[in-house]
Amino acid sequence: MIDKILNNRLIIIYLLPFCLGALTVFSFQPFNFSYINFILLPFFFFLITFVSKRTKTIYRKRPYKKNLFIMGFIFGFGFYLSGIYWITYSLTFDESFKFLIPFALILIPLFLGLFMGLTTLIIGPFINYNISSILLFSGSYAFSDYIRGKILTGFPWNLISYSWSWFTEVLQILNFFGLYAFNLIVITIFTMPVVIFFRIKSITKVIVLSFLIILIFSIYLYGTFSINKNNGLINYLTKDEKIHIKVISPNFKLDYNSTIDEVEKKIKKVIRYSAPEKSKKTIFVWPEGIFTGYNFNEILSFKELIKKNYSDAHLILLGVNSIDKNTGSNFNSLIIINNELQILHQYNKRKLVPFGEFLPFENFLNKFGLKKITQGHGSFLKGNKQGNILIDDMNILPLICYEIIFPELTQKANQKTNLIINISEDGWFGNSIGPHQHFAKAIFRAIENDTYLIRSANQGISAIISNKGEIVKKLNTYEAGNIELNVPLIKSEYKNKNDLIFFILLITYLSIFLIFKNKTNAKE
Repeated sequence: MIDKILNNRLIIIYLLPFCLGALTVFSFQPFNFSYINFILLPFFFFLITFVSKRTKTIYRKRPYKKNLFIMGFIFGFGFYLSGIYWITYSLTFDESFKFLIPFALILIPLFLGLFMGLTTLIIGPFINYNISSILLFSGSYAFSDYIRGKILTGFPWNLISYSWSWFTEVLQILNFFGLYAFNLIVITIFTMPVVIFFRIKSITKVIVLSFLIILIFSIYLYGTFSINKNNGLINYLTKDEKIHIKVISPNFKLDYNSTIDEVEKKIKKVIRYSAPEKSKKTIFVWPEGIFTGYNFNEILSFKELIKKNYSDAHLILLGVNSIDKNTGSNFNSLIIINNELQILHQYNKRKLVPFGEFLPFENFLNKFGLKKITQGHGSFLKGNKQGNILIDDMNILPLICYEIIFPELTQKANQKTNLIINISEDGWFGNSIGPHQHFAKAIFRAIENDTYLIRSANQGISAIISNKGEIVKKLNTYEAGNIELNVPLIKSEYKNKNDLIFFILLITYLSIFLIFKNKTNAKE
């Protein structure tokens, strides 16, 4: 029975890789069954080695390198199909886009699957049942993730490391190592149980698995110590080293056809949720999407409404479209206003969502009636590089929606950043796993920058996240209301600023593999 399965090309090359890739979705938010990767990645490693090294079977009768590519490609297709299917929800809000749903559902995972397919093709012939091959396997797929996060506009979504988003103690090394180095370590840890299949001494297997347990436990102990130390330091902060912040989550239905009267009702609802105390110095954080379909100039008519309910002790941070005076086109902006509805600070989104906020090859595709998914035919303008927002003792790094997935934005931020604020409109993704996965990225950015992170999301997860990734307060998807806290302004001595450690580890992995490969060749 087992021999029939192992010699069945359809099962080995197509069915099993697809199932392994698809099942990884259960390791991410909202499921958090991280431990499933201790089975899935070793099994995938085993399949690659099996196909690459097996002789006198169906695999050698066909170009086996082609089989390696197909295996990796199908694994990647399953991985992305199950992990980002929710993207298609954004196409349901406009009748003219619904015909694209099957294409988006299939073509995006097919494209992203190429990264894993090419990686498997390159390393497959060199993988064997030995420990150095685990390093080659882990390093190569981690590097593939790095390329995916950088190429074109980049899409660093659902790296395997995000499957640990619920385990804050394990995540603390992020601050030192950074996302991609941590991802490399995580892939290595998940893959190491494959030694069970190796033809090596039992004592060697015991040593490797014991090392794995000690490594995980050591990371956990470091994380626990780091969190406890941090909590002790925060307790010593004075009132002057904190700022009162109130996060609002209104749970508005995503609608681009609201009348100005309906917008007024929305503002009144947000004010009610804000419950401002006129004498209490507070920053109110409203989500992206409250004024969907309107730009800032069009909401100036609500000046008296804002002034009536807020005092000069208040600042409001919100998302809104703003018009570029030179071109007349729109920015997707985060602004800070006072109770006079005056813009004190403005940040224009730098990382725009392809097809959502800008249309690649716009002039050409417009001829076929295509436009960006969000309202209007013209693409949003891309914001230039901007410094942090400085208000009193606050040094704020603003991030709009999808920008939270890019570690490079926090890496390049001001060294003195002591607060990250992320606003989002997660109504685009419906009641799917998308908003949960989106939220997980915010936990990582807070730890990497050792900074409290404030997140306000309409129809998504709003939260106050500590500098150690702990969720201090939270509003779940579709939960309306507010959360508030005297947020500590952490003066961190260390923030992750580059991917140097990732490349050091990558070179180390490759060097070890080559050394052992040369020794093996010399013996032969």
